[in-house]
Amino acid sequence: MTAIQIPATAASTGTSAATRSLLTCAAVSGPLWAVVALAQAATREGFDLTRHPLSLLSTGSLGWLQITNFLVAGVLTIAGAAGLRRALHGAPGGRWAPRLVRVNGIGMIAAGVFVMNPADGFPAGTPYGMPETLTWHSYGHMAAGSIAFIALIAACYVLGRHFSRAGNRGHAIASRVAGTALLVGNGWSMSGGTAGSLTLAVGAITAMLWVSLTAARLRRTA
Repeated sequence: MTAIQIPATAASTGTSAATRSLLTCAAVSGPLWAVVALAQAATREGFDLTRHPLSLLSTGSLGWLQITNFLVAGVLTIAGAAGLRRALHGAPGGRWAPRLVRVNGIGMIAAGVFVMNPADGFPAGTPYGMPETLTWHSYGHMAAGSIAFIALIAACYVLGRHFSRAGNRGHAIASRVAGTALLVGNGWSMSGGTAGSLTLAVGAITAMLWVSLTAARLRRTA
């Protein structure tokens, strides 16, 4: 039996096309999640971003929108992590950055599966203040969110090292700024700081968009 030989150029082209498709998933995931979440934050009755975390949008009759947003963005992020692994293979940070992005994607899916309890006046008609007791799925959401945020922060810092080693000082600084924005925003929120949900949203979206922008840049050279 004669083996079928695939020309090297054809195999390379196929690999590059697959890598670009995977990187497109990562490039789309951050903007998609941010747009869908912020559109809801601006239009859903009773929601106040200075008091309510974006995760609270998963509650109420329209909660399925944010749940779907988490699930879709998580799947896209996991696929995008595979693209980052291919694009960064052999480069500094090329092993850990994709792994951390993948963990972030898994955390997003878990955050969609485990929904927070209604709280502090949202959805409309919910009593103000935090509920006296939290359900197991609310604890599950908080655990998933913590894992996703830690992984995303670490991924930004690893990308900062990657760009620094590559001599791209501007991108290295931007990566570290994105990671720090989420680190500070999450820390301020967890400490009960004023408008903590807003600082958390700003930090999370900044870090997510930076990973997406990095994937988009890598896609152009894949």
